[in-house]
Amino acid sequence: MFVPLLLKALIYMIFVGFAGGLLSGFIGSGGAFVMTPCMMSMGVPGAIAVASNMCHKFPKSMVGGYKRYKYGQADLKLGVIVAISAIAGVQLGVYVQRWIMDTWGQSGSSLYVSLAYVIILVIVGSYVFIDAWKLARTGIDVKTSKLAQALQKINLPPMIHFKRANLTISLWFTLPVGMGAGLLAATIGVGGFVGVPGMIYILGASALVASASELILAFIMGLTGSIQWGFAGLIDIRLTILLLAGSLIGVQLGALGTTYVKDYIVKLVMGSIMLVVAVSRGLMIPVYLSDLGLADVAAETSARLDMASFIVLVLSLTIGTVLILFYTIRGMIAEKKELKEEAAQASY
Repeated sequence: MFVPLLLKALIYMIFVGFAGGLLSGFIGSGGAFVMTPCMMSMGVPGAIAVASNMCHKFPKSMVGGYKRYKYGQADLKLGVIVAISAIAGVQLGVYVQRWIMDTWGQSGSSLYVSLAYVIILVIVGSYVFIDAWKLARTGIDVKTSKLAQALQKINLPPMIHFKRANLTISLWFTLPVGMGAGLLAATIGVGGFVGVPGMIYILGASALVASASELILAFIMGLTGSIQWGFAGLIDIRLTILLLAGSLIGVQLGALGTTYVKDYIVKLVMGSIMLVVAVSRGLMIPVYLSDLGLADVAAETSARLDMASFIVLVLSLTIGTVLILFYTIRGMIAEKKELKEEAAQASY
């Protein structure tokens, strides 16, 4: 079940960890929606990729969450409360993934992961990208979505106030966000692209606060899920360590980048990468269907689809890394320029 790791694979996995960590620190999604497909592109079965990813995620999320908390961006109460329902989602998700693995094998597990990626990433990624694009063009920043505004007006005890997120909402509306994030995290290795948009569009947190608070959620989900997957014997500790080696560096750079960008930049990067990864996973669906005997795909065609999926996946990593570094460096340069101008004015 476990894949051999040669030198090229070792270097590739460390790079994947760095890029995923960079994304995690910047958008708060744990970077899992690039890491799990990257492992699957190496031939790692879906369940093992999910388990190994979750195991590497909780220490990295702890580092990123602490950094963002120091910057005053994370709402600790929000992250912990959403995580309470996420734990239940994790337990259910592990059961579902193990059942699929036992019933349909590795190809069934990989097909399930890929289908879930395509459906959810296209829906959430499109919504986030369009929202960011409108904000970038109009310059009108709608602080709270209409849905969140409506939910915040419903007085359904217990009502909870989140100081850093600057919102008050019923506890019951936080439960679906956590449950959905936990379920997805345990079944396909990622909950951030539900957790972050959920905090933004359902609860009403800003993109920066949501992305930071989700790291707290990711830490708790990752720890809980790792215990479950460990008992199932599906964690490849080699993959976990390699991902962690690269991501612990990347997550700190990503967290630093958030101090120099506006909310719409975080949304723009998140939406762009989600859509590219969705294309990558979509290309592999015919291959997995063929492996299960549900479709007739020639071996040559399968090989081409596999290669195309890998190329698109590497493209998504490159896009994410370049965008984050570009906006971070541009922000640092702008800040230094502003400080010099202020110093020059003060000298007169």
